[in-house]
Amino acid sequence: MRRSELFIKTRKQAPSDEESRNAQLLIRAGFVHKEMAGVYSYLPMGKIVIDNISRIIREEMNAVGGNEVLMSTIQRKEPWEASGRWDDKVVDAWFKTKLANGTEVGIGWSHEEPIVSMLKDHINSYKDLPIYPYQIQTKFRNELRAKSGLLRGREFLMKDMYSFSRSHREHDQFYEKVAGAYMKIYDRMGFSGITYRTFASGGSFSRFSDEFQVLSHVGEDTIYIDEKMKIAVNKEVTDQETLNHLKLDMGQLKEEKAVEVGNIFSLGTKYSDALGLKFTDEKGQQQPPIMGCYGIGVSRLMGLIAEHFADDKGLVWPENVAPYQVYLVGVGDSEQVKQAADEIYGNLTESGVSIMYDDRDERPGEKFADADLIGIPYRVVVSEKSLAAGGCELKKRTSSGTEVLSKDQLAERLKIPLQA
Repeated sequence: MRRSELFIKTRKQAPSDEESRNAQLLIRAGFVHKEMAGVYSYLPMGKIVIDNISRIIREEMNAVGGNEVLMSTIQRKEPWEASGRWDDKVVDAWFKTKLANGTEVGIGWSHEEPIVSMLKDHINSYKDLPIYPYQIQTKFRNELRAKSGLLRGREFLMKDMYSFSRSHREHDQFYEKVAGAYMKIYDRMGFSGITYRTFASGGSFSRFSDEFQVLSHVGEDTIYIDEKMKIAVNKEVTDQETLNHLKLDMGQLKEEKAVEVGNIFSLGTKYSDALGLKFTDEKGQQQPPIMGCYGIGVSRLMGLIAEHFADDKGLVWPENVAPYQVYLVGVGDSEQVKQAADEIYGNLTESGVSIMYDDRDERPGEKFADADLIGIPYRVVVSEKSLAAGGCELKKRTSSGTEVLSKDQLAERLKIPLQA
């Protein structure tokens, strides 16, 4: 993509009405546009990052047997009344409205009840199970105070998966598979070694759950970590009964601030029973499926990556989620420089390297500042000086050093696969 053709505008100053660092950086660098508190639109580069995060999640969900669906956002109230979660006193985050005919509907904040209701038309026999539908969809929650940029919004993108198993044993096996897949997802996004499976409250879903918490100074949660066991417990459920259950010693635990990036729940037959979902087992008996649900905040992950991987110059995207791999800059007005930069742009593009070519008529300093602010992993500079030295300068975003490479050497160097 040529910079002159890209819908992007960077800013030198952070917006005055935005307190969170992640939103300040994402707005300044041209990734998102703030519509109102807790509501953001994704500009072209932001959409690419969201798609890259979603791709990683899809790959890992598909690897454990997930089937992607896309459900409606508008919700009938009847399934929610059956479970007791239509009541605002039970769930205080609803957005509700009415159709033109006066029918009251909800705007989806989760999908347990709707998917159970839907599957009553699709599950009959034990041969139909297990199944693991999931979706990546916009959710709406009427947060009392939307804050922290993309980390807590009223409108956000979430991956929610639902499992339907024939037995508790089958459910438990899948539950652990998903827990492992979640850790792979966070590792691939650069959070290896700082993500902990965390015992927590289940809220309105179940008594307990497993959260996945990334250590961060902006974390709203306090967790206690057992480094030997590589698990943690959320402060909100840290009592002696819980510690005994997990075989943890409070004196050996380390207190940390963290951001929740995922949550998984064992639901049992709570929703199957409430909505009358049953299947016929091998003995001809009617049984309710054992359910689990598994959520990841996709846009929240984008916000945390922006918050966590940044320095005083701007964003520092991990290669797996970056909008482009290379930021190409031509320095100088000579035809030789322009021709060489154009050749490198074409060569890298043909080699499958994603590249942003800053072909604007701007000062080099402004181009370099934008390259750092936007946070693309590699910067390539073509100048008369670099051409005299044998080619172009390659610099990694996280390094102060540069190296001069020929265009063929550059293409070979940058054809490295994205980090696994």
